[in-house]
Amino acid sequence: MGISNKDDRREHSRVGFTTRIEIILKADGKQVNLDANSKDLSLKGIFVETGEQFPLKTHCEVNIYLSGGVDDIKLEILGCIVRQTEAGIGIVFESMDVDTYTHLKNIVRYNSGDESV
Repeated sequence: MGISNKDDRREHSRVGFTTRIEIILKADGKQVNLDANSKDLSLKGIFVETGEQFPLKTHCEVNIYLSGGVDDIKLEILGCIVRQTEAGIGIVFESMDVDTYTHLKNIVRYNSGDESV
């Protein structure tokens, strides 16, 4: 039987990864577009550096922009805000296509050095 650590509930490797992202929030018939930078990333979510505050459980679209290759890539992910701090917001990923998942898996693997990711 393993020992439980309630302070560390993460099931996926989290890696430091900074890139430009756009968050589109839709609530109460309004849409808010927020440009920000990511701080870290996993296959299950992202932490975004921002001073903006939004209600927990707000659903959003996260667009992650990858550049530096031959073509710029935009990853589109549906998510939900699950954490807020003075430094930013944590978003859990709820839905993405297979290509986006493959890109995320490669980003996490490359930045963690863990080939088992």
